[in-house]
Amino acid sequence: MNTIDKIRNILNILFMVGAVVTILLYITVDSREPFFYAGLVSLTLKVAEYILRFII
Repeated sequence: MNTIDKIRNILNILFMVGAVVTILLYITVDSREPFFYAGLVSLTLKVAEYILRFII
């Protein structure tokens, strides 16, 4: 496994954790602001992984 694959795996794990946190925030917090920020971070991680997968 090369370095880019390891980075992609780490980004995928962080994305999955972020997705779970986002869902929990949606369910538990009255304000939607933390939900949107957590979702934005999760999507940013997924886009970074996507770029590594298809461009590099």
